[in-house]
Amino acid sequence: MVTKGILLVGGKGTRLAPLTNNTPKPMLRVAGKPVTEHQIVKARNSGITELVLATSYLAEVFEPYFGDGSKFDLSITYAVEDVPLGTGGAIANAASKLNLADDDSVVVFNGDVLSGHNLNKQMSLHESSNSDVTLYLTKVDDPRAYGCVPIDQHGRVQSFLEKMDNPIADTINAGCYIFRNRAIQQIPNGQVVSVERDTFPKLLNEGFELFGYLDSNYWIDMGTPQSFIKASRDLILKPDLSAATSGVVDGCLIGSNVEIHPTARIGEGSTIGDGVKIHQGCGIYGSMISSSVVIGEGSEVRDCYIAPGQVIPPNSKLIGQVIGE
Repeated sequence: MVTKGILLVGGKGTRLAPLTNNTPKPMLRVAGKPVTEHQIVKARNSGITELVLATSYLAEVFEPYFGDGSKFDLSITYAVEDVPLGTGGAIANAASKLNLADDDSVVVFNGDVLSGHNLNKQMSLHESSNSDVTLYLTKVDDPRAYGCVPIDQHGRVQSFLEKMDNPIADTINAGCYIFRNRAIQQIPNGQVVSVERDTFPKLLNEGFELFGYLDSNYWIDMGTPQSFIKASRDLILKPDLSAATSGVVDGCLIGSNVEIHPTARIGEGSTIGDGVKIHQGCGIYGSMISSSVVIGEGSEVRDCYIAPGQVIPPNSKLIGQVIGE
């Protein structure tokens, strides 16, 4: 059983701007909880007892919230990068915080991803195959937007291919890896390294065993505002996707000190933050309404993110927009 993990939470999340102007992407709330909390709970429920958060951008905001991990029933420490080291460099830097023998294994979680994949089955494949790295893979309808990772009938990774117009496989890297320490030791310390573009191809070329664990359960890369809104909506409508999701009532999450006019309609996986005021005749559908927002009379808000403290004028019609920040 693998009991140690690394969570990559150092990214700035530039594609999510303006949501990330003042908050690192892993601390943005989906379904009422920071992205990172969903991942920590998944790690704990899969047997991880020791977790390192690899931080860089706004690193100081993580420890006050997560502390030493005791409130999540596991141990959390922090590896801070003064200069961003890329995904591979972050893994090497964080691994130095763990007391690892060559044959020990570590689960690495990508802070951009939420998934319902079976981590314990990924661990089992890793152990039974004596793999150096076992990657979680998923199938997508259109792999042209991603690099693809073809595997053979036994699950061995054949290659790592960049984005192309005619991909030869529909299996892509889904952002959760199990590394043996002997593979991590191949990553240079203190250097900027991409695990996807540098480390994985290098390991494959040098004869290390890399396997793919293919899982068709829920997966989403929260790289854009719309995919972020969708992730929150999905977790509310299907709260069993994450054990961290709680408080869902009638398909939405409602905060405290909220004023909602009896004629307002709210649903389809919406989140309503603390201190929000929603006037008569409003419809809020599949949206994230942050704290202290005021929604004017007769407004419709669908598939939107509204930043804290915004005032939406009466009779507004907002569809698929990010307002404020």
